[in-house]
Amino acid sequence: MLSLTVLGAALLHEACAAEPATKAVLVTGASSGIGRKIVDRLAADGYFVYATARKPEDIKALAAIKNVQALSLDVTRPDDIAAAVTTISKAGRGLYGLVNNAGIATAGYLTDMRFEEYQLVMDVNAAGPVRMIKAFTPMLTEQKGRIVNIGSISGILARPNLPAYSMSKHAIEALTDALAGELDTAGVHVSVVEPGNYNSNISKNALARMGADSPAAHSPGYAVQADRSKYKEPDEVAAAVEQALFEPDPRRRYMVVPNQDEAELTIRKQIEQLVQLNEGQPYTYDRAALIKMLDEALAKSRPQAH
Repeated sequence: MLSLTVLGAALLHEACAAEPATKAVLVTGASSGIGRKIVDRLAADGYFVYATARKPEDIKALAAIKNVQALSLDVTRPDDIAAAVTTISKAGRGLYGLVNNAGIATAGYLTDMRFEEYQLVMDVNAAGPVRMIKAFTPMLTEQKGRIVNIGSISGILARPNLPAYSMSKHAIEALTDALAGELDTAGVHVSVVEPGNYNSNISKNALARMGADSPAAHSPGYAVQADRSKYKEPDEVAAAVEQALFEPDPRRRYMVVPNQDEAELTIRKQIEQLVQLNEGQPYTYDRAALIKMLDEALAKSRPQAH
């Protein structure tokens, strides 16, 4: 039997496929992996997609897709973003959705990491979405649209060998919550999609930048592997992004993981942090009070997906 999540995504997919290309969505980092899956899915369902990439060959490939206009854009370059604003404004269809997907990975212990590497990861993963949001919010507000930030379960979990990447994705959690409150009265919904391990080129690109012989590639506990083909394709992530963009009552968070183990690991980490916040504090809560809080929160949540 299909879970409610899968069934809901399938029904949404069918409904979206019947819609004309009346709503436009901008997707950053669309050359491969999650970004490309998002572009393919939205374009196939009839939405008009502005798909961004940096390399000419990737831009050419994206431009060949029906319902897609490819744009050259690096989220660390204000001039690129300003040019995209001009292009989209002149097109006349406005902008309904912004998907902040562009991101890079890095690894290595913080004490060994070049500070320039840390700065680059934060500039792309944390500051990049802020630049995009500041530039495109006026258009999104006009259409009472949606912002979907691509985070990661690494923004909740934190391995010793992934400090910079985890910090950048943890920043996306805070950005999403703060921005949701800021834009609520303007009618703009803000969500974060938090993928687990899926197939992509993110590790391959990181190793190409850092060097295959770098300590990060062989660090105990988490060795970066360029080949991620053992993981599932990120179709489920693209489906969650479409839900966040177009379902009538979007969730704040969409944790999308390929298996139960990654889901449990992430939820247990949140519980562990709750216990740490409550442990030995001047103002603390006993077990009964915590369970009551949990029950109250669950009463406001959506039905379970299975």
